[in-house]
Amino acid sequence: MKTVIVIPDGCADEPLDALGGRTPLEAARIPAMDAIARTGIVGRASHVPAHLPAGSDVANMSLLGYDPTRYFSGRAPLEAAAQGISLGADDWAVRCNLVTVEDGTMRSFTAGHISSDEARALLATAAERTAGDPWEFVPGVSYRNLALWRGAGRRAPFTMETRYTPPHDLTDRSILDDYPRGPGSDLLLEIMERSGDWFADHPVNVARRAAGKLPATHVWLWGLGRTPALPSFAQRYGVRGAMITAVDLLRGLAALVGWERIEVPGATGYLDTDYAAKGRAAVAALGRDEIDLVCVHVEATDEASHEGRVDAKIEALERIDADIVAPLRELAERRGDVRILITPDHPTPIRLKTHSHGAVPFALAGPGISADGATAYDERQAARSESVYDDGWKLMGRVLDRPVAVE
Repeated sequence: MKTVIVIPDGCADEPLDALGGRTPLEAARIPAMDAIARTGIVGRASHVPAHLPAGSDVANMSLLGYDPTRYFSGRAPLEAAAQGISLGADDWAVRCNLVTVEDGTMRSFTAGHISSDEARALLATAAERTAGDPWEFVPGVSYRNLALWRGAGRRAPFTMETRYTPPHDLTDRSILDDYPRGPGSDLLLEIMERSGDWFADHPVNVARRAAGKLPATHVWLWGLGRTPALPSFAQRYGVRGAMITAVDLLRGLAALVGWERIEVPGATGYLDTDYAAKGRAAVAALGRDEIDLVCVHVEATDEASHEGRVDAKIEALERIDADIVAPLRELAERRGDVRILITPDHPTPIRLKTHSHGAVPFALAGPGISADGATAYDERQAARSESVYDDGWKLMGRVLDRPVAVE
């Protein structure tokens, strides 16, 4: 049996007045997802335990079948793994956003979706200004970058008790009460404050202001941690997987669990991503003998929520349905040996513009899955379901019919 998982990141939402009391999933035209719901089961799963932050790191670890209470050790190490960065016993990885802060308010957690080339130039300046320090800056994609604290035998100043606030939780809010706190937070805060001076008159920002774009005023440090010890997916489930994504977090998880990573030209991690190219890549991957499971992650729905754009969220859902889910469903019908799971990782309500705890709806169809009477794929259908996974990481065992006996 082959398996395909489609993750419309953060697509779970609340009923909205602007949609006549419907959620974006209910309002969107998603005939392929609805067909999967009608021929299979619709249920709900909670991927973020109450004691952990409602982030994509925790949620996707659970979605891939790993108990985050046991394995989660920070977001940044997952992104470091995506770049093949090795962390020593005394090293810590820290997520390093380029952000726009104006008058003490988080104007943009993406610095106006700054380009990767611009980010690279800004981080080169940060590296010059910290030469000789334990800090190392690693460019990523756009605003998503890393800072590494290289311990080199020094006792690490940070612990898992070091507190931080993800910048996407602060959109249009004051940042004054959300600076890092706890062990080692003084080192994080020092870099964040100094970056304001490094970037103030930087040529990148001079050019961006002249073009009417938001400048990258600071780095924002968060998501710190050390590399988790994840057993391979093949070891746990006897299945060989592949990941299609434009986001380093998912690339890193794939690397750590031993999945192949398939890079798709035109995949951006934003609303302008090439949905059809991802769909074609997933169809091709399912045809390869050495791949048993293909996971397609799409960030666009989450980005639309962070921006509070319900129209963009609906458009992204419809593109995912038409360009990714529909061709995969057609392939599954031709082959007859493919299970399909549709599920977000966590809710990202338009109202909040950030991630939240809570259950998300899933739809699962394919060989061995009997229809449960659901008529559509949405939150309302899931709320009525008896298929409930309060420990969301256990859903993977149901999808593959290979539960982990002992965790």
